[in-house]
Amino acid sequence: MTMTADDVTAILGPIDEVLMAEILSTDATRDELAQAWVWLQSDEALINEGRPLPSGRVAVLIDLLSPDMDDLEG
Repeated sequence: MTMTADDVTAILGPIDEVLMAEILSTDATRDELAQAWVWLQSDEALINEGRPLPSGRVAVLIDLLSPDMDDLEG
């Protein structure tokens, strides 16, 4: 089942409209967004558990939610 804006807000909290549109355009499910969010919050722990790296829509969501490296450089 495709996510709604309410689903996204329930998982991520308030986000800007552009990011919301990008997330919704992936056609990901609520579960896939939740998985991406967990990976962003605790990737090292998940890797240490031996979980495979995310792929598919989960990986796309992680890319959308990850801070841009240019933003981090200043």
